[in-house]
Amino acid sequence: MSDLRARLPGMTDDAPVLPGGSWPSPLTAEQVAQAGTQYGEVAVTDGGRTVWWSESRPGEGGRTTVLRRTGDGPAQEVLPAELDARTRVHEYGGRCWVPHAGGVVTADLHDQRLWLVDEDGEARALTADTGLSDRYAEPLVLPGGTHVLCVRERVGERVVHELVAVPLDGSADVAVLWSGSDFVASPAVSPDGRRLAFVTWDHPRMPWDGTELRVADLLPGPALGEARLLLGGPQEAVQSPAWEGSAVRAVTDRSGWWNLVRVDGDAVRELWPVQQECGVPLWRLGMTTHVDLPGGRVAVVHGGRLAVLGPDGAATDVDVPFTGWGPYLAADGDVVAGTAWTPTTLPVVVAVDTATGGWTTVDSPEQPDPAWAARPEVVEVPSVGGRTTYAAVYPPTSPQARLPEGEGAPYVVFVHGGPTSSSPKRYGGQIAYFTSRGIGVVDVDHGGSTGYGRAYRERLRGQWGVVEVEDCEAVARSLLESGRATAVAIRGGSAGGWTVLSALTRGGSVFAAGTSYFGVADLVAMAQDTHDFESRYLDGLVGPLPEARAVYDERSPLSHVDRLDRPVLLLQGLDDPVVPPAQAELFLAALEGSGVPHAYLPFEGEAHGFRRAATVVAALQAELSFYGQVLGFDPPEVPVLELVR
Repeated sequence: MSDLRARLPGMTDDAPVLPGGSWPSPLTAEQVAQAGTQYGEVAVTDGGRTVWWSESRPGEGGRTTVLRRTGDGPAQEVLPAELDARTRVHEYGGRCWVPHAGGVVTADLHDQRLWLVDEDGEARALTADTGLSDRYAEPLVLPGGTHVLCVRERVGERVVHELVAVPLDGSADVAVLWSGSDFVASPAVSPDGRRLAFVTWDHPRMPWDGTELRVADLLPGPALGEARLLLGGPQEAVQSPAWEGSAVRAVTDRSGWWNLVRVDGDAVRELWPVQQECGVPLWRLGMTTHVDLPGGRVAVVHGGRLAVLGPDGAATDVDVPFTGWGPYLAADGDVVAGTAWTPTTLPVVVAVDTATGGWTTVDSPEQPDPAWAARPEVVEVPSVGGRTTYAAVYPPTSPQARLPEGEGAPYVVFVHGGPTSSSPKRYGGQIAYFTSRGIGVVDVDHGGSTGYGRAYRERLRGQWGVVEVEDCEAVARSLLESGRATAVAIRGGSAGGWTVLSALTRGGSVFAAGTSYFGVADLVAMAQDTHDFESRYLDGLVGPLPEARAVYDERSPLSHVDRLDRPVLLLQGLDDPVVPPAQAELFLAALEGSGVPHAYLPFEGEAHGFRRAATVVAALQAELSFYGQVLGFDPPEVPVLELVR
């Protein structure tokens, strides 16, 4: 760790001297968009010989498909072109497919039905067409192969979440196994096929606040017997159950960190007590960071690394070059598969043989030229009230330009969404789009972020709109005071967009400008209009309604547009069910006649998070033009964004 006053390398000594923001770069917005292929869930079958994975393709309108690769053979697409493997459960989705009989069972984005795709690519519907009201996630083929178990979200006058069994014969005679909680996730069947473990929680809790691990007998029919509470509660977040014989292994934060425990009857045993996170916030269903290996071993992700935990409790990091792992581990035999990355590479699909230590890249996108990739340095920054916040600094980086001696560069603070989330320390095309042009980026893990234990995560309890804004401002001031930055803008999406608007409407902001991607502007409207999963999220972040109504009004950026004296760019998907377009539109209306330079770009067909290549291109180019106009540099070869004044 270091502080922001340290001088970071980033430019070669013999490159031309140019001011930040005006550097020529080979990385176009089109390249960033086309490199936006994202890997999702992973599965392993055939004793580790076959690896399956999902990937989204911006060039196909953001469609997600499933592929498999056996041994050294070629990757084969499993889904027909008309299917899009995405579920709308919780609106964020997650695992919605599972290998079966050489093919897959998957949900489809267009109708949200479950489909059985055979090994020849022929698809057959397993559930009825309910006009998108029934959504399915986390499919799991039950012993005997006659049914697939799923989480079902049923959207009507009220939203209901259940565990259901769907017959694979296409009869659509769906059986409800569990409906006793507001939310249910992570079903896992015991090795003998006789019991089921799963996780539940109720409003107003989010799954990182407190959940319950339950176990019930899996009866013929199929049906469930009476469920017994094993672990968890309102102040303990349990996730990702897996069976070890008759015992259940799970991740829980009862120690203050998400660590592995084994529950055997009423006895709870810590498997590896460590002050690192071995779990993640369950924004998407089906996430798991630990998997079984032969001989009583467990593979587990911790602090960005992959380790093997022996039956004696000793943990050994796997010797691979990757510094980060995605939250979808899978294993069969000794082979563990997942997505992994380094600070200068895009994520790849990797298979690791834990018996030999060998590893293979199963699939990889075209990787960036490392000469243009900024290396992140994690720094600790003093914040308000004696707090410390964390950030990753990506300095301007180019083999073809350097800053004038002793001069700083414009910087942009990136604020992650959530806000219960974190920023990955890896190559990002959008980060490189700026750093390769002489604009520094600093990615902030403000108070409330994950990866630093429960106490750090709970810094935002009742303080959203305060703590994370103060932490981002502290990082910006350190950049300015050190001389590293000549000016600092701020940008973020969703909850990060809220932080942008909150920071800019405080009056006299340290930030010179801000870009809000589908950001929250009005808390009361958000609480009333957002989807079920997050409909009570603000209870913990701000306070319950109606008791905290005055706090909602005071914290909302929309209440303080009169204080705004910095330029702002608003970008919004018009089909966003999480942060509806009304949020940006209300803020835009309040800006009318203010004299504050601003622009608003709405995008048809985009939901929460931009997936289409054309949208990504337009948004990035607009953002760069915006920063050039308000921070005082001339970005070459970018269409000029027209600002309203």
